[in-house]
Amino acid sequence: MVTLIPMLMAVGPLIGYLIGSYLDKKLGTAPYLMIVMIIFGFVASGKEIYNMIKRLQQDTENK
Repeated sequence: MVTLIPMLMAVGPLIGYLIGSYLDKKLGTAPYLMIVMIIFGFVASGKEIYNMIKRLQQDTENK
């Protein structure tokens, strides 16, 4: 579980970068969509990490 958190923090923004770069090339809006997608990647990663920690706390309280 602990090794998953750094991976999430890296993968979310990386996927955002890739999607944003692709859309920027297609739509000619460089670098705006890339920046927005990277921010969305950070937010999504943070939300998932928060949910994982919350679930882990609930599991430890129930034991």
